[in-house]
Amino acid sequence: MKRFGLMFLTACLGGAFTLGAYKLVENKYAGGLSLEDQQKVYFANNPYNVTSSTGDLDFTQAAAAVTPAVVHIKTTYSGGNQQGMGIDPFEDMFRDFFGNRRRPQGPQMASGSGVILSEDGYIVTNNHVVDNADKIEVILNDKRSFQAKVIGRDPNTDLALIKVSAKGLPIVKMGNSDDVRVGEWVLAVGNPFNLTSTVTAGIVSAKGRSIGILGDGQDPAISKSRPIEAFIQTDAAINRGNSGGALVNTKGELIGINAAIASQTGNYEGYGFAIPINLAKKVMDDFQKFGSVQRGYLGVTIGEVTAELAEEKGLKSTRGVYVASVVEGGAANAAGLKEGDVIVKIEGVSVNASSELQEQIGRHRPGDKIAVTFVRNGQEKTVNLVLKSDEGLKLASNSKSAEEIFNKLGASFAPVSDATKKKYGINAGLIVAEVRRGGLFDEVGLPKGTIIISMNGKPLTKVDDIDEALANRRNDMLQINGIAPDGSRINYSFQAR
Repeated sequence: MKRFGLMFLTACLGGAFTLGAYKLVENKYAGGLSLEDQQKVYFANNPYNVTSSTGDLDFTQAAAAVTPAVVHIKTTYSGGNQQGMGIDPFEDMFRDFFGNRRRPQGPQMASGSGVILSEDGYIVTNNHVVDNADKIEVILNDKRSFQAKVIGRDPNTDLALIKVSAKGLPIVKMGNSDDVRVGEWVLAVGNPFNLTSTVTAGIVSAKGRSIGILGDGQDPAISKSRPIEAFIQTDAAINRGNSGGALVNTKGELIGINAAIASQTGNYEGYGFAIPINLAKKVMDDFQKFGSVQRGYLGVTIGEVTAELAEEKGLKSTRGVYVASVVEGGAANAAGLKEGDVIVKIEGVSVNASSELQEQIGRHRPGDKIAVTFVRNGQEKTVNLVLKSDEGLKLASNSKSAEEIFNKLGASFAPVSDATKKKYGINAGLIVAEVRRGGLFDEVGLPKGTIIISMNGKPLTKVDDIDEALANRRNDMLQINGIAPDGSRINYSFQAR
């Protein structure tokens, strides 16, 4: 009896501990559990018993575990939406990579794949699968169909998070892409050519691969920011319709989201590329918490350390990533990094290519404190720095050239008298006292005697206000509101490089 009582007490304590741990995790975020935390809770109560099958090359366990949670995505586009009209989004996103072949015209529909990450319907896919879609239909492996909504999408990583209203869905366990090794066996699961639940096998042939497809300038959101390409390369067969599908290891763990293929025909010709799941985890978490990606920036321009560069700069090895320049006021500048330094590690992880460094930084948010290891004059050093936002980086970069732009304006300024302010009913303004030939004001036709009331939305009451206005410019555009010498109101907008 005592033994039974002891067992009962132990069970109660275990249950209380589990409940307490769940509540602790649940309260980690005010907005609820992240996808990764939801998975931890799920698999704590549902043991994942798939074992690696590399030894005998039997992939049946991994395929059986993953296939139910890989979905078929069908998208519909309106007649006025040319981007999504009559094409597979996989083909559209990578048309230059395929050889820019002519596409057949057809129904205004397309298809791709997705991976279920939570029981309540969160699904990761590629941005190009759902971009501009008016209707998104998700078809499960058991043939159930749901309408999905977009939670967030990011052209710079080609990732998107969508959601369906459902409960108790099968999910794929997220793995650790940092542990992926070149040469290990992997499976690609998706829906190529509208053939549902297709599994192919191959090996990882490279990591941190950059192939220059996200920076083609076709999407305005891409051209305004900085894409991250650090793909896992595999020879597992990936075709059109596989976009957004799963790349898993032999344990059935999700290590990547299939995104692209190297092909001149649009079909499989040898290599496919997947987005590392560790990068995807962070992007999905941002979508859940903030609705958009919160990306931290180092504030440097970087380049590969080639043998030629090493010889030219007197570097002792070709490892690491070369710092070509440092943005004044950026995170790296504040931490003391300089042009000519070679970054070799981020948070203790070795980086030997620009793509690898970008992926590591891309996993962090503005305000995150990270350790950066670099080599200077043959000596290895480590500093801790705080990453800045894209906006903070732009402001720092713009501040660096504000004085230069001021000089390029080719004008001098003087305060506006109280009588003139009263005459025109204004509270601020600087008068253009002189215009020099060849300056920007001369080129756009802003004459002497013009009253500039505001610049880039900043009211001007003293000459120093111009510096602040120039620092706040976006895309090098200068907007001027004022009064011409004849008393007419003017509104100028021009580029000031």
